[in-house]
Amino acid sequence: MGIREGAKSGITFGCALAIAISYVHNHSVIWAIIHGLLSWLYVIYAALKY
Repeated sequence: MGIREGAKSGITFGCALAIAISYVHNHSVIWAIIHGLLSWLYVIYAALKY
């Protein structure tokens, strides 16, 4: 796995993780999509808040 493949999988994993965390906390598909776009920023925010 090269650097580019690792970066792509990291972005994908971050997006999926953000969507899952958002949906568990907010029970809203709209917020899950928005937080999925923010990806790792929301994951870090959620880790600090919750």
